[in-house]
Amino acid sequence: MPIKSRIRTVPHYPKHGVMFRDITTLLKDPVGLRVTINELVNRYTDSRIAKIAGIEARGFIIGAALAFQLGVGFVPIRKKGKLPAKTVGHNYELEYGTDRIEMHVDAVSPGENILLVDDLIATGGTAEAACKLIESMGGKIAECCFVIDLPDLGGRKRLEKIGQKVFALCEFEGD
Repeated sequence: MPIKSRIRTVPHYPKHGVMFRDITTLLKDPVGLRVTINELVNRYTDSRIAKIAGIEARGFIIGAALAFQLGVGFVPIRKKGKLPAKTVGHNYELEYGTDRIEMHVDAVSPGENILLVDDLIATGGTAEAACKLIESMGGKIAECCFVIDLPDLGGRKRLEKIGQKVFALCEFEGD
């Protein structure tokens, strides 16, 4: 069952010219969701990952399901001000300004192998910031894992340039 066929494309969202890849159609499909998680479980079963870090918000869905299946912990990486306890954060550049992501200070222990998960890799800015945030706490990024890669936007290359391994279940080129 091809995962890619269960992902909806929404033209001109959030702005004209953007082809938004929407995984909600994949998530609502019980077979599609099961195949997605099972493929990732098969990839990471013997990888000695201590925790999965999921990027807000769709990374929470895939990451938490995968963490449950692998029997490891889950770490939410959120936008500024969304976590209730003491946090550590990392600022990063966007096309239109700056943003900040945060995680709890006790979320990652030094030396832990962390799998970073999100639904999609586009330009890679948020994923790069998440890697730097995890590494600042002593965590080691085992791999950066995505359901979708948009290779023409350069996110994979950006992450590989800083020494990260990248895996995606499918690609949409030309977007």
